[in-house]
Amino acid sequence: MKRLHTLLDAGGLYLPLPGGGATAARWTSLAELTRENVVLGRMAEAHTDAVAILTELDGPDPEPGQLWGVWAAEPPQPVVNASEHVGIWTLTGRKLWCSGANTCTHALITALVDGVPSLFAVELGLPGVHPVPDSWKAVGMAESDSSAVDFDMVPAIPVGTAGDYLSRPGFWHGAIGVAACWYGGACGVADPLYDKAASSEDPYVLAHLGAVDAALAAARNALAVAAAEVDADPFDENAEAMQRALRVRAIVERAATETLDRVGRALGAAPLCRDAAHAARVADLTVYLRQSHAEKDLAELGRIAAKGKRPW
Repeated sequence: MKRLHTLLDAGGLYLPLPGGGATAARWTSLAELTRENVVLGRMAEAHTDAVAILTELDGPDPEPGQLWGVWAAEPPQPVVNASEHVGIWTLTGRKLWCSGANTCTHALITALVDGVPSLFAVELGLPGVHPVPDSWKAVGMAESDSSAVDFDMVPAIPVGTAGDYLSRPGFWHGAIGVAACWYGGACGVADPLYDKAASSEDPYVLAHLGAVDAALAAARNALAVAAAEVDADPFDENAEAMQRALRVRAIVERAATETLDRVGRALGAAPLCRDAAHAARVADLTVYLRQSHAEKDLAELGRIAAKGKRPW
């Protein structure tokens, strides 16, 4: 998308690294971009997450003009396998959920090494990289172009060691960055409701806005507290990063879901049918929120909470 490349060329995707003292500013920037356009924010989050990962794991430095993705989904099938011969690693297999499949110039890709997901940096313009036509049929997030991609003996550079991608503290810091995007998208969805309520005495419209306002304030405050905590403990010496991320994602997901529901109930079908930008934002955010694992994430949070300190 043109706006994404304009930002990239202007340096607008150089954000503070998580845990570096300005995490709140990083997440605010991601939220603002997603409020503008959900797909824009999602693509910006992936690129900036890739930069943070490469820094944390001492990978190659991204160069100006490069647009990076992070393709780390690991379904049971299909898979990408990595093999090494005389010091050269290559990737073979099919990767699903590759956002920016036809747009990104580079990607961080998880591939299996003896069954363990390991991370590799790949130049996507190399022979052997083939986005699969017609494999992304979504209406919401259609512009994210999250197609499947086939790899056929594609040279790759290892980033970190086996298992580092998931075990590093920054994995959970990055998970909250996604929640910041959800929050920004929800704010964009809520904007027409705020506009309507400003000139309405309809008690139902005002009640819906009150609920949305409270939910989004809770999400904003959760993100602000989490940012301060990440900056205070960037290497997760207190072993709280996973629980923090799951809590914040649950809070923000619930706020965004309530916003989608209440804006629709308050405003009816008209903006969904007559305002293309609003309709796209609703559809995009609905799909983007499913990057959450819903009850699976809540169950994991419950397991952690049952063994730890209560938050009150």
